[in-house]
Amino acid sequence: MLQANIAADRPMTETTIAKPLLNVEKVTLRYKTPNLLITATEDVSFSVAQSDRFVLLGPSGCGKSTLLKAIGGYMTPTAGRIEIKGQQVRKPGADRMMVFQEFDQLLPWKTVLENVMFPLTTARRLPRKEAEAIARDYIEKVKLTRAVDTYPHMLSGGMKQRVAIARGMAMQPDILLMDEPFAALDALTRRQMQDELLQLWEDTRFTVIFVTHSIAEAIKISNRILLLSPHPGRVKAEVRDVESVRDDAAAAAKLEQEIHHMLFAEQGHRE
Repeated sequence: MLQANIAADRPMTETTIAKPLLNVEKVTLRYKTPNLLITATEDVSFSVAQSDRFVLLGPSGCGKSTLLKAIGGYMTPTAGRIEIKGQQVRKPGADRMMVFQEFDQLLPWKTVLENVMFPLTTARRLPRKEAEAIARDYIEKVKLTRAVDTYPHMLSGGMKQRVAIARGMAMQPDILLMDEPFAALDALTRRQMQDELLQLWEDTRFTVIFVTHSIAEAIKISNRILLLSPHPGRVKAEVRDVESVRDDAAAAAKLEQEIHHMLFAEQGHRE
């Protein structure tokens, strides 16, 4: 019997999480292309607590990355409200740092150390000595101490993502927003990065919202998963207590099958 709890159409909200860090309430997101008005998400609600590893999971085109951008303050909801610590999100801020899928998110003319220091000296305006000490600490946490003086073009894809994670973590944000950060990596490196992310979480207990379309990845790294329907993205269900099945291969496989059926069976989609 599965211990993980799938709550169809009943995501955890502010009433079910004591003092949520993030509250997304009935958010609809639309944007224009040259020819169309696209509805990315419709009436999406959920809350995230401190230290959650919260995954937004769904097929391509369900609006999960658009939703992450709205949480980051880069888009304004067409309808609904996004709050962090009770304050409405209106623009980007240092309390939310993003890690993207692309490897070119680092400044190519700066070393690993300089890349991690950059937002500390610009956004937080810390003295260089203090910024360097913080940067070196997080570079050590992502196991890149020997690469502090290396430039991005000399790094592998996995190493570049470690730098991006260290840069985001060094700002000590309320929430780290990760948009399919391991999707472009080879399978072995991707699995290693998932393990390292979990270990980093064990060390620091940061709050992360992680976007993926991989069910296996969602189960591995999360404690809660929000399932979004195909375009436009609506909440189908929330999976809670994911950790209770992670170390049981049979239970994890069964949960993966159940999630796959909920997300794709009705529409004939495949992951």
